[in-house]
Formats: sequence, C-alpha cells, structure tokens
Amino acid sequence: MNITLRQLEIFITVVEEQQVTRASKKLFITQSAVSLALNELENQLGGPLFDRDSRSLLLNDRGRYLLPQCREILYKANNVCTLMNEKEGNMAGSLNIVASSTIGNYVLPAIVSTFKNLYPHSFITVQIHNTRLAEQLIVERKVDLGFVEGEVSNEQVRVTPWFDDELVIIANPDNTLAATSKFELARDMKNSTWVMREKGSGTAQIFKNKLGEYVTDLNVVMELGHTEAIKKAVQAGNALGCLSNLTVCGEIDREELKELHLEGVDMKRSLLIIQHKNKVNTKLMDEFLGFCEIVGRCGEEIKCFSSPEKIKVLQEQLKSSGW
Repeated sequence: MNITLRQLEIFITVVEEQQVTRASKKLFITQSAVSLALNELENQLGGPLFDRDSRSLLLNDRGRYLLPQCREILYKANNVCTLMNEKEGNMAGSLNIVASSTIGNYVLPAIVSTFKNLYPHSFITVQIHNTRLAEQLIVERKVDLGFVEGEVSNEQVRVTPWFDDELVIIANPDNTLAATSKFELARDMKNSTWVMREKGSGTAQIFKNKLGEYVTDLNVVMELGHTEAIKKAVQAGNALGCLSNLTVCGEIDREELKELHLEGVDMKRSLLIIQHKNKVNTKLMDEFLGFCEIVGRCGEEIKCFSSPEKIKVLQEQLKSSGW
C-alpha cells in the first residue's frame, strides 16, 4: 500500500466540496487529476468511499470512518513541517485565530496591530464567531488559537484564563432608570424591556448564569447578533442591554449611554485563550501568546481597548515591559 498525503488532501477537499469540479478549482488542479487520485485511493483501500450520483459525492460508511483519520494524519504532518522549517530567531509565519465578538471587535484589533509592528513578517487572520462556534473550530483544528468570553467544556480544548472583563447594564440617558444610575434586581429586572445577544453568545450565557432566577420570563424584545446593533437599539429606545464594559466604555465616557450600577452581584468574567490540546506551538505562537499575557496584565488597568488614548498608554506600558 502506497497512500500519499496528496491523495488524503484531495479526498478531504472532495468531501468538503462534495463535487470533483469544485474540489479541482480549490486545489488548482484538473478534474481528471482529482478523479484519478480518488480512484487510486479507493483501489488501495479496497472499495468505494463515496455514494455517487449525477450531482454530488457523498461519503459512505467507509468514507466516514476514513475522514477523521485523514485529518489527523495531515494535521500531524503539518505540525512536523512547521517545526522543522522554523529558523532560529525567525518570527515569520501565519496564525489563524478565532475570537468571540467582544474580543474580536474590541480587543484584538489593537493587539494584532501592535504585534505586527513588532514582527512585520508575521501574518495574522482573525475570524469572529460566537463562543460555541469558536470552540468547535478549535476542536476541528481549523484555527490555531481562540479567544472567547463564554464557557468552554470540550475535553479536547486547553483553556487558559487571560484577564477579567465586566458586564454592565446600559440604558439610554433619557431612560427613567438613568436618573439614579442604580438598578435594583427585584424591582427593575422584569419591569424593563431588554435587547440581548443571540443564543450561543458568551455575553448572553454569562448574563443568565450571573443573574440566575431573575432572568426567568425576561421581557426580551430583540435578540441581535452584534454588539453594535445592541448599542444602537438601546440608544434609540427605552430597552436595556447588558454588554461587556470593553464594548461600551467609549459611549459611557461620551455620555451616549448610561451605565446602571448593579449592587450585590459580581458581573465579572474571565476572558479565555483556547487551543487544541494536541496543537504543537510554533515559535510565532509562543511569541504571540507571551505578548497576549503581558497585554492581559496591562488590560486590567486599561479597561478600554477601543480608546485611542488608552491604546497609547498600553503601548507605553508594553515598551516598559521589554516589548
């Protein structure tokens, strides 16, 4: 038996695209080359891997068994190539990162830009999804690192606390509750209307966990998939919202939103760094993780990564830390 890594790569691509035509375009090879590789692989493995019809290729039971094995083999091969090709002191390379909404939109842009200034030959891409999907991408090893604020439970994922964030209740400055800036759970929770993040969001999950029985039968008038949409909805009406302080600190400073102080409930949460337990760290990954660790310490004081003035303070603190 002489199965090649290229055959396995072609097999996985055909599975993902479900057609030889689309797979050939993605791989930049001819359709006949894709078909030949599949036929050779099936011959070597003693039988078909797909149920074929006129429009698509669908895995049969043998193919479904082979697929995770192929991904594991290619993953390990890529790890070996990455480690063996690194040169001493060279921080060139690429990182694929997934981040939940708060971190991806309000924290990582400043961090990645600053890191790129230090290591111009590095290339970093950031996908933004909710915590649930971010965790799944880590499990499937489609990304190198994840940054999330929700709970992560998959046993294949390594979780490292980063730094603390705090959820705050926000209102339109003209809302009657804004006059006192206080929010009383027993009185105000169910008497208010709410604009909330969608199910699967780390913010929505932690809001419910923190306030427990008080969120039962909550009067939610809208569920929105983006923080900016929630801020605009709260600014435009009488509904309340609950978002990360990292996302609303600028609007609160400019008095475009009002924070309602909730007494007696700890609304802090830990931002988390996640990665697959079997992922081999490259030098670039180690350097970026070390950089994030220093940023996390500074972030406890900065509190507002969307403020240009505070980002300058952060950069000064990083310089004094030796970066």
